[in-house]
Amino acid sequence: MCAVKENSDSRYLQIERRKKLPDPVLKEKRVSLWSVIKDSVGKDLTQVCLPVYFNEPISSLQKCFEDLEYSKLLDQAYKYGKEGNILQRIVNVAAFAVSGYSSTEGRDCKPFNPLLGETYEADYPERGVRFFSEKVSHHPTLIAFHCEGKGWKIWGESDLRAKFSGRSIQLNPVGVITLEFDDGEIFQWSKVTTNIYNLILGKVYCDHHGLMHIRGNRQYSCKLIFKEQSILERNSRQVHGFVEDLSGNKVATLFGKWDASMYYINGHESGKTKDFSPSNASLLWKKNEPPPTPTRYNLTSFAITINELMPELQEKLPPTDSRLRPDQRHLENGEFDKANTEKQRLEKRQRMSRKMQDDGWKPRWFLKDGNGPFYYVGGYWEARELGNWDGCPNIFSEEPVDSSE
Repeated sequence: MCAVKENSDSRYLQIERRKKLPDPVLKEKRVSLWSVIKDSVGKDLTQVCLPVYFNEPISSLQKCFEDLEYSKLLDQAYKYGKEGNILQRIVNVAAFAVSGYSSTEGRDCKPFNPLLGETYEADYPERGVRFFSEKVSHHPTLIAFHCEGKGWKIWGESDLRAKFSGRSIQLNPVGVITLEFDDGEIFQWSKVTTNIYNLILGKVYCDHHGLMHIRGNRQYSCKLIFKEQSILERNSRQVHGFVEDLSGNKVATLFGKWDASMYYINGHESGKTKDFSPSNASLLWKKNEPPPTPTRYNLTSFAITINELMPELQEKLPPTDSRLRPDQRHLENGEFDKANTEKQRLEKRQRMSRKMQDDGWKPRWFLKDGNGPFYYVGGYWEARELGNWDGCPNIFSEEPVDSSE
């Protein structure tokens, strides 16, 4: 249950959110992932329907918000820039861009694929952030999101192209993330490639690798290398990079691990990541402690909160919100048979989405800028205040979908 407390030291409310998921109603069923996907080698796995046992009780819309767990780094970046310390601003932005990967450790279940028009809101006044996302396209699958914080806003699209090679799955992200501070400074970057290994034998694990280039519109930019894990590499999950000015001079070095922490040193330090020591560097970010009550999905303490549905919140949500999705709710409650039945029903409904899109369906809260990305047109939070959800269909109902909506 969520409780609100007064906080005299801040204009932001202090909210007590849940610390654990509900106890499962039924005993979990074990199903072999290989038995389900063995015939899908070379295919785009986003188009493969998996039983609910391979899902975690979070949608891809909510997964976008999970990347905001360490939004405090953006609060700090805003303050540093306001004080004129623009170098400290970009190193905090870089640490934030890395921090979103830390929650993937031990997460071998996939999020729910949203229905066309499905949405998710996250109003976290205790963090000073307000987030909203919508599935804006079914083919290709696109999720657009927009978040406002303390002196900054961040938006972008999420689109993963998944390929199955037989022993691993490769997730290639498409889309650009844009971060804008109130003083006009902007940073943009794209995510790196993710691989999921040991689908047949051994413990399933993921790795992230590639170049992340954080481009700024003023003095600094940053390049980060996520080192690909190898059999011989003992010191895995490394991230190493540098900040450079407009002349190409390297003014700061960053290093760490995407699942643990990030550090920086003023000036450019050459050499391998293993040569850098936290003892002579400044800590930028450290991963939060795991929840006291672990879940079978290895959710972080923050992730446990994002599908919580309190009665007072349910009354305010549009009928398109992920928290109202029945198969996802049944899975969270450990009602696996009900979850699987509902998932199959909604996937039949999902197959109608391409025709709906071809017939001229348009997103409710985002608009495409020509050949550019989708952007938030506004109005969601105002509609929420009024309780006016005209134009928001009940996409989870058992009624037939009207493609003319």
